[in-house]
Amino acid sequence: MSPARLRTHLHGWLLLLPAAVLLAAFTYYPAIATVLDSFFSTPRGARPSIFVGLDNYQAMVQDPIFWRALDNNILYSMSTIPLTIALALLMAVWVNGKIAGRPFLRMAFFTPTVLPMIAVANIWVFFYVPGYGLVDQVLGLFGLPAHNWLGNEHTALACLIVVAVWKDAGFFMIFYLAALQQIPPQLREAAALEGAGRWYFFRRVTFPLLMPTTLFVLINAVINSFRLVDHIIVMTRGGPDNATALLLFYIYQVGFKFWDTAYAATLTVVLLALLAMLALGQFLFLDRRIHYQ
Repeated sequence: MSPARLRTHLHGWLLLLPAAVLLAAFTYYPAIATVLDSFFSTPRGARPSIFVGLDNYQAMVQDPIFWRALDNNILYSMSTIPLTIALALLMAVWVNGKIAGRPFLRMAFFTPTVLPMIAVANIWVFFYVPGYGLVDQVLGLFGLPAHNWLGNEHTALACLIVVAVWKDAGFFMIFYLAALQQIPPQLREAAALEGAGRWYFFRRVTFPLLMPTTLFVLINAVINSFRLVDHIIVMTRGGPDNATALLLFYIYQVGFKFWDTAYAATLTVVLLALLAMLALGQFLFLDRRIHYQ
């Protein structure tokens, strides 16, 4: 290799070095350490950790709270992901058209995204206060009785789903809006000349061209649905009766409330494996339906 080519390669690797160090220190090393910790016991005082093999995983299989948190997370994900994406796409199509007050609508839809998650949770706690909250005040106009929305295990998780959709839809709307503005207007003009209606054009042209954005949004929506902690701590603390305990919140409880770091590492490994399988499945099955420009 010539000196000039060697200097070029060295210069490129030096430019990548800061990012590589950060990734290794804060992503790869913690992930590997977490996998290793899952095969050891939690150190207690003067008692060091010992190798226990698959005992932590066996305890996880026999843990009813883990299965309750997993069921809650699956239900939460299956509800928030399609609702958030559908609402984001609907808002993006709406504010992309020529309507009065379009800048204000865009700002209104995006505002929940920039609010801190703790602030959002506290706002919605006041909405759900039995008898005095905004939800019961509105329902009271129709003669409906007050309801303890966050204190009832049949409605608590649904309340969290509403907050998550309200918070994330505006964020995903921005990506759809940017993608819609990249679609050539000549396509709509050609479709209009052929007599294609709005719905037919959206279904046959617009939505297929939005598939790369949809894949990106879908992956982020899946990740968001498995990383919720802030809202749960402020609004329900996992109750009532673990009805709103999701996987990451349960990991937080085990690791920082019960100080069982080895079992928390085990739960984290399962969560990472689940996210990896979901992301891989999305790329394998959705990539065939994606139309890149």
